[in-house]
Amino acid sequence: MDRTIKIGVSSCLLGNHVRYDGGHKLNRYVKDSLGEYFEYVPVCPEVECGLPIPREAMRLVGKPGNPRLMTIKTQIDLTDQMQKWGQNKLNELEDLHLSGYIFKSRSPSSGMERIKIYNDQGNPVDYGSGIWARMFMDHFPLLPVEDEGRLNDPGLREHFIERVFVLWRWQELEGKYSNINDLIDFHTRHKFLILAHSPQLYSEMGYYVANIKEKPRDHIFSGYFQLLDQAMRIKTSVGKHINVLYHLLGFFKDKLESDEKQEIIEIIEHYRKGNFPLIVPITLINHFVRKYQETYLQNQLYLQPHPIELKLRNQA
Repeated sequence: MDRTIKIGVSSCLLGNHVRYDGGHKLNRYVKDSLGEYFEYVPVCPEVECGLPIPREAMRLVGKPGNPRLMTIKTQIDLTDQMQKWGQNKLNELEDLHLSGYIFKSRSPSSGMERIKIYNDQGNPVDYGSGIWARMFMDHFPLLPVEDEGRLNDPGLREHFIERVFVLWRWQELEGKYSNINDLIDFHTRHKFLILAHSPQLYSEMGYYVANIKEKPRDHIFSGYFQLLDQAMRIKTSVGKHINVLYHLLGFFKDKLESDEKQEIIEIIEHYRKGNFPLIVPITLINHFVRKYQETYLQNQLYLQPHPIELKLRNQA
């Protein structure tokens, strides 16, 4: 890891006492487990825009498409204050080259989605995003974002972290102002990872890479990343993983002993039925990669797209 993976995060999730009641919402998984690999950039929009600790609780009020941030008891509108701060903060964050952001769920300022919006009578009438969260997502539409509540879902957790690592590697590539051969190498190493998300977009990306000669470098990189981002937004599935696993098995068709081939097929089928998590067939394939010195697969990021210590593929 030549460059730190910088992730924006709601400050309260790191245990900082910035909540409206002076408390925090420490999330051990975010701070400790993911904190081993990410350098966090903590943000508390309410405190940073000038509000005190403690402070009056707030909520979103008004039209769903353009809600206002209002204090609950005194009905003070804090929207303009937060948005003015937010514009400056977004410019500041641009220089940090974040690879993702983890928001605080159910927050009227930092909630990513399904934040209650109330009418003038104090009744919830719709859902939206927190004021700061919406500003951030609109400004950085290509960054992976998630909230700490959704990270409890194993599938959403892996999807988010996988996207973060792919984007980070892409930023590494762009940061070196690499040439076309480096882009081809990037695409080659991510082949099966992309295939596990979208076979259709993988085919489009392969065609794109094969026909990039004689085009401006920046145009090529921009077009490729648009396809990469589209592909990585699509969730994987057991069926798509099965497809990739059998593709990988094809590299050993003339090398495996008959009992080894039977073993890996049985394990893949157990994974299909939900008896084994994905890490089981992946571990065996990695064993064969080392045993038979399969050079092409040694560089395939599908076989370890993120640190194994995070155990993201250990769920059945």
